[in-house]
Amino acid sequence: MSRRAAPAVSPFGVPQRRAIHDPNESAFSRFMREQVWSPENLPGNLSILTAVSVFFGGIAAIRSWGELMIPA
Repeated sequence: MSRRAAPAVSPFGVPQRRAIHDPNESAFSRFMREQVWSPENLPGNLSILTAVSVFFGGIAAIRSWGELMIPA
């Protein structure tokens, strides 16, 4: 007889998380829980956050100290 559901433990020994379905949860909080704070997506999200921070930090640095880069 074949198995119809995924195993409770992944092949790497890490237990799979069960989805929590709260009928009173808003779409925004469900998006934040499933896409932003989930452990599967967290490394990629931190990478995007780092890239955006470096980008805007560079813009702020150039706007603040850009005239120091022009030879006198």
